[in-house]
Amino acid sequence: MHEATKPADGADGAQDVIAARMRALMVRSPMAVGFVKDEVFTLVSEHFNHLFGHGDDTDLTGQSTRSVHVSDAALSSVHERMTAAFVSGRPLDDEFEYVRRDGSRFWGRLQATPVQWDEPAGEALWLLDDVTVARQLRMQPTWTAKHDALTELANRREFERRLAEHVGSRRHEPVSVLWVDVDHFSEVIAGMGVEVGDHFLYGLGQLLITKVRASDLVARLENDCFAVLLPNCDQHYAEIVAEKMRSGIAGFRLRWGLHRTRVKACVGVVQLQATLESVDAVIGAAVLACTEAKAAGGDSVRVFISAGGFEELAG
Repeated sequence: MHEATKPADGADGAQDVIAARMRALMVRSPMAVGFVKDEVFTLVSEHFNHLFGHGDDTDLTGQSTRSVHVSDAALSSVHERMTAAFVSGRPLDDEFEYVRRDGSRFWGRLQATPVQWDEPAGEALWLLDDVTVARQLRMQPTWTAKHDALTELANRREFERRLAEHVGSRRHEPVSVLWVDVDHFSEVIAGMGVEVGDHFLYGLGQLLITKVRASDLVARLENDCFAVLLPNCDQHYAEIVAEKMRSGIAGFRLRWGLHRTRVKACVGVVQLQATLESVDAVIGAAVLACTEAKAAGGDSVRVFISAGGFEELAG
């Protein structure tokens, strides 16, 4: 009898431990996390409650998701878009307007996925961020004129404007530029579609930002090509940054619903020099170095030394 009950007791004990861990996570997690089934919150984190104006005396757990949406039509729209995404093997990642307990409203970025992908209509995991301020900034003409809408990085116009401040400068501080080009990115688009490719580019842009200083500028110039402006940075340090970016991209994994992919990239490096008399010349030199890296087989870094001269760094 005692031997027969041990497995059950052990299983119950394991479930208790899992439940305790989940409770601790939901209380301590700095993220707004919620679980939803049949349009009812089955469990939410403390931060999720606070985001909607709930506290110790009230809890969203057990309440309908209608309570956080501004209208029945808004709820229906979110549900339809979520269902369509899940059925096609994709998460839902979009911005919606929500309402707090006191009636005030805010814009939130909802990232939702099924807990089990083989049951898309079952319980779902919600991750929510308040993006009201960021959304207001994106709506301003000055922001849209300087930023790429997809990646939220600087756009070509802003990059060239900032680079122009250094071309021909007499301040004598070293300035370098990197050109980053993803290898075979068209294959990702062909195999997984434009939407997955867009999310990949956004994630890649966020990765590149982590490899530079706050004073540096990361921009998306075209398609899957990025440029980096490194003020007060000589060629040696630029090579180090370029290699960090190359290796970081090689280790980056895109996980978007049921989609999984990875890519590599080439990086061209150039330090501003007297022979490069214009913005186009500087960018052209970085592109030439990157092209040389691609010709060598990809996943590598090349440094522009002079017209027709390149230095191999990696790959």
